Amino acid sequence: MPLTLYAHPFSSYCQKVLIALWENDIPFTYRHLEEQGAGEELAALWPIGRFPVLVDGDRTIAETSIIIEYLDQNHGGSVRLLPDDRAAALEARFMDRFFDHYVMTPMQGPVTEALRSQGDRSEEAMTKACAALDTAYAWLEQRLTGRTWAAGADFTLADCAAAPSLFYADWVHPIDAAFPRLRDYRAQLLARPSFARAVEEARPYRGYFPLGAPDRD
Repeated sequence: MPLTLYAHPFSSYCQKVLIALWENDIPFTYRHLEEQGAGEELAALWPIGRFPVLVDGDRTIAETSIIIEYLDQNHGGSVRLLPDDRAAALEARFMDRFFDHYVMTPMQGPVTEALRSQGDRSEEAMTKACAALDTAYAWLEQRLTGRTWAAGADFTLADCAAAPSLFYADWVHPIDAAFPRLRDYRAQLLARPSFARAVEEARPYRGYFPLGAPDRD
């Protein structure tokens, strides 16, 4: 039975899982959440209501990092997203958490505020996000120096998280020229076929971005 993914192409967290699926050409049925009935099916599977959600036979898997680890364990291919070496796997998990918590989360603050009907805290949210992102950018500039990918020499779970995180974060608060390695890394991710595909499939939905999608990427 093929896998089924409940997702939306413009969602950063959905893109994170799509990258993992496409890296290893894993076949799956894509239940686009704008398709009729998909939202109701998702709610029945995962009452929390967050997406993406992966279904594999009688198993329902939620939370992006867990989904990717599940894929690596049960549907893995030539690209190992969690290294066998325990220390390397720990670094991949750490960097995955860093991108989710310290890049993706602050980026979403002003986006969420812009979506509110009474967006009276937009300026405050943006100021807070920019400060948090500058801290994260500076730390990443140092951490990525000398590395090919986020956790080392190989593409891993961490890069699945990094790609949409940095993509959208740079829209909210552009990565300064003072961080050349980080800017190069973002461009490197955009050139990766799996993420390039995610970007293209999300392109028709850029009007959804409440701060206005920049005319680039």
